[in-house]
Amino acid sequence: MRWVKSGDVRLAVHEEGDPGNPVVLLLHGYPDTHRVWDEVAALLRDRFRVVRYDVRGAGASSPPHDRRDYGFDRLIADLGAVIDSLDVPRVHLVGHDWGSLQGWEALGREGVGGRLASFTSLGGPGLRQAGDFFRHGRRRDVAAQRLRSWYIGAFLLPVLPELAWRSIMPRLVSRTLRRSEGVTPRPGHPADTMAADGRNGLWLYRRNMPDTLGDPGLDPCLPAVPVQLIEPTRDPFVTPALTAVAGRWAPELWRRKIVAGHWVQRSHPETVAGMIGEFVEHVEGAPAGRELRRARARGAFGGRLVVVTGAGSGIGLATARAFAAHGAEVVCADIDLDAAKQAVDAIGRDLGGTAHAVRVDVANADQMENFSRNIISEYGVPDIVVNNAGIAVAKRFFDHSLDDWRRTIDVNLWGVVHGCRLFGAAMAERGQGGHIVNVASLAAFAPSRVLPAYSASKAAVKMLSDCLRAELAGQGIGVSAICPGFVSTAIARNAAYPTERMREEAVRGLARRGYPPERVAAHILRAVHGNEAVVPVNLEGKIGYVLSRVSPRAMRGVARLSVVAENREIMGNDRSYRRR
Repeated sequence: MRWVKSGDVRLAVHEEGDPGNPVVLLLHGYPDTHRVWDEVAALLRDRFRVVRYDVRGAGASSPPHDRRDYGFDRLIADLGAVIDSLDVPRVHLVGHDWGSLQGWEALGREGVGGRLASFTSLGGPGLRQAGDFFRHGRRRDVAAQRLRSWYIGAFLLPVLPELAWRSIMPRLVSRTLRRSEGVTPRPGHPADTMAADGRNGLWLYRRNMPDTLGDPGLDPCLPAVPVQLIEPTRDPFVTPALTAVAGRWAPELWRRKIVAGHWVQRSHPETVAGMIGEFVEHVEGAPAGRELRRARARGAFGGRLVVVTGAGSGIGLATARAFAAHGAEVVCADIDLDAAKQAVDAIGRDLGGTAHAVRVDVANADQMENFSRNIISEYGVPDIVVNNAGIAVAKRFFDHSLDDWRRTIDVNLWGVVHGCRLFGAAMAERGQGGHIVNVASLAAFAPSRVLPAYSASKAAVKMLSDCLRAELAGQGIGVSAICPGFVSTAIARNAAYPTERMREEAVRGLARRGYPPERVAAHILRAVHGNEAVVPVNLEGKIGYVLSRVSPRAMRGVARLSVVAENREIMGNDRSYRRR
């Protein structure tokens, strides 16, 4: 440790690593000290010169003589003094919580802003950007953020916050770390000085919140400094809507997510250190890795890697095209490699998108193992997986052969199981969330006397999706079951029937229904965006879903009535039925 003088305070500065390496300056938040970064610093010091300091009034640093001297002018002067003491032209700043707010403010300040080679924020945007959000954001989003920011009003009160820090607050912070963050307190965090640090740091709020948030004349625009925004998706203090506004003000922005709470550097130090190191090395001249390139992409699904099975035709093809149109990189998987290649060519030609064709039989466990391993190795862990491949057999129960049952279950159910198991495990291990879409059917909740294997497999897919949604929610992975009604795809022509005449009637019926797969794809994109659980699609799908919940008996009655004409058709054209 060494001391740096800034005005009337002494700042405790800590350094480790080779002095010749690029400088990474880690700035802590409230009510922490530099020790909150211990795990991350240990992972970075072999590649970088890692610098940390206790902000004024925290840890070993002294408080100002005048407790009002916690305004941004003083804080940025402290940061400038530390940078000056390093004898380097530029540093890579990383800020968490109030350290992040100081970093955003420093970007727009002459002198200090020009000394920042890059900035990584663990949290939301700066106070200037947040003030613009509160003034011009959607009322619903602003109200949600105000609810999460309730503590700010409490900290602005006189006397009471100081009393709280002298009594319950230190214990409350330790309890929150354990129960909400899953982090065990250790020596240095929470710091022994937390009670005093908490009282002193109240003036961060009192000096900066009213002036910065409430001044409409402050310009939130920033210079073109590379900014990496790491968003802990379970931070109880910042809404996604507030985080999203950062992109409006930072010209060079990379956005990344971690499924974690507020103290993400404590709960996921390896992930945080990896993101910081990769970003700094890229700014220093190294090529951007796959994940970093995706973090820079634009569009609703910009930079996301999406795997779609059965992407050679129908709903799968429409879904692959829809994701590509919104900026995603798509893997088009199909048992028909030529169809997958045609889908990829069309995505590149019509949409200018990036897509890859792969052949795989989803029913084959070994092929799916190799498929998932190769995709992850070559393109990375998918952000979204759409298990869409499916087949149908349109026969009555006693006309289903064992092979009919095996193939239907293998493709429709086991194909989904393989996709969820293999890719879902990789998503969970990565720790950055994701989404799994399982395409079921109206048949999942609407019984049918001519689709027993198909209906059973799709009902199982829906229940599997419900089970996985409950299990994976804690890891930030959403699961949606899409349940379309009748859609104009090739599934009717490719299904097995007792007679060719039934096939032609089914094909004509779906064509007359006139519901294109592109509309199902739009529902899939909305389901991912809104993390919806069960999505019935089109009129019959929605009516069937509601009726199955309100009156299952009525659904069984509809199933009996719906096959009268079909039974007559079968019996009139098949001698085996006439003999019966």
